[in-house]
Amino acid sequence: MDTVAQSLPNPRRPFEAAPPIRRRPQRQLKIVWHRILLAVAIFAALVAAAVSLAGVFVAKPAIKAVSPEPRAVLGELALDPTAFVVDGADDALRNARWSLDGSDVTDRARIGSGTATLTLGSAAEGPHTLVVSSSGSLPWSTMTLTWKFVVDTTPPEISLAPEALVAERGQPHELSGTVEPDVTLELAGTDVSLADGAFTIAFEQPPRQALHFVARDAAGNESEELVTVAVLPRRPDAPVRGVHVSAPAWADAPLREEILRLVDEDLINTVQLDLKDERGEVGYDSEVELGHLIGAVRSYYDLDAAVSTLHAKGVRVIGRLVVFRDPILADWAWSDGRHGLVVQTPTGEPYAGYGGFTNLASLRVRDYNMDIAEEAAQRGVDDILYDYVRRPDGPIESMTFPGLSVTPEAALITFLEETESRLRPYNTYLGASVFGIAALRPQDVAQDVPRIAGRVDYVAPMVYPSHWSAGVYDVDDPNGDPYEIVLRSLEDFSFKVEGQGARVLPWLQDFSLGITYGPEEVRAQIEGARAAGIDEWLLWDPDVTYTSDALEPRG
Repeated sequence: MDTVAQSLPNPRRPFEAAPPIRRRPQRQLKIVWHRILLAVAIFAALVAAAVSLAGVFVAKPAIKAVSPEPRAVLGELALDPTAFVVDGADDALRNARWSLDGSDVTDRARIGSGTATLTLGSAAEGPHTLVVSSSGSLPWSTMTLTWKFVVDTTPPEISLAPEALVAERGQPHELSGTVEPDVTLELAGTDVSLADGAFTIAFEQPPRQALHFVARDAAGNESEELVTVAVLPRRPDAPVRGVHVSAPAWADAPLREEILRLVDEDLINTVQLDLKDERGEVGYDSEVELGHLIGAVRSYYDLDAAVSTLHAKGVRVIGRLVVFRDPILADWAWSDGRHGLVVQTPTGEPYAGYGGFTNLASLRVRDYNMDIAEEAAQRGVDDILYDYVRRPDGPIESMTFPGLSVTPEAALITFLEETESRLRPYNTYLGASVFGIAALRPQDVAQDVPRIAGRVDYVAPMVYPSHWSAGVYDVDDPNGDPYEIVLRSLEDFSFKVEGQGARVLPWLQDFSLGITYGPEEVRAQIEGARAAGIDEWLLWDPDVTYTSDALEPRG
């Protein structure tokens, strides 16, 4: 049975094999169609999304910020003309709304062809936000521009250290200070180096002129400041109490001994010795070549011996040097054909003022006087006191100065600067005698007192009461009221020289002219000077005989 059964055809085998062959293609077809439908759906969704996004972008208004920068600092100078500018389609600009710090300012915007502008005009100090919004055709298609800016109209401050505003004459000086962050600083148009807002400017000498600073902040605000450094004058160890002594007088034993008696009794502590006088005579044993060439050196006294004698007694030695009034040099120069050394008339003749005046513009004349000054400094003289450091008195139209390219006042200042430089290595003081009237009328003799004070250690005004006109400084009779005229004139001189680096050392009168002057009149001048805050003086007597009863020991 088994064998037969196996050899007979199995009627069920075809039926069992056929179904798998028919079902498998049906399932595969269904999967393909599902995938196709899914891909179509995804593609349709992408297309729809793209169309939707395209609609949004098409609907979004096209506006663009033109100026200013999105973040800006607006200062006082930039504030009024500052305009916020937007470009775009005209309909988008017309639909735009403007708001400043949340407040609607649309009515302030000006609409033009393709441009909308809002001028800020004014705004409070501090941060601000300006927003421009323009809506498209769809609710979500609004375009917004935003400016965040700061209004700063406060000029920057320049803070200087108080100690930087006071300097010592003849010493190096540093000017230090600070400015705010993000501020630039200029001095006379040159950038000043800043370190975290701090600066220090070094000067070899205290600055004589006002310093022009300009500070600018990030907002464009500027502040300017003129800074003047007050220069303190150098002062000797003790206030000067001195007398004038001519070269022939020092050579005269009785006169010299009388001067030394005043020293020994502590009535004076300073002797002013003439180096070159009004006659042009060089009174000491000078070795200056031009002095010998023109016959000016008379050698009345030995300068080294005089300085040694006086220094041994603790006396300060002032060498008086008459500068531009120099008959000996003027006569020699004219006769030798060196006319440029001499002050002349407009017609080319020597100026006929009293004495012979040399030309303040002549380098040869200036060098001659500076050579004498430097020689005296080398030989131990403590001060050089220039006298007749001026032009001749008289109308300026009546005289000419060959080679002068500036004003006589400016030429004198240059001469003092040159002398100061020559004397600096010796630490020698420099003084300038000036007319009393120079404080009121500097043009009369080209003596600009404040400018002179910036170039010397002291100004020595000749405030002799006999030399004033009635009514000057509201004093009816100056010669008869020595206290008052000295007080008022020296108060004016002190005011004129303040902060310039010079002190006032007045010449006082110990001679009689018009009124007899004795102890009371001389003492009145000393007291007048003291009342003006000046406890120093030089007495003048052409005869070198001084009123000791007017003086008192200082101890």
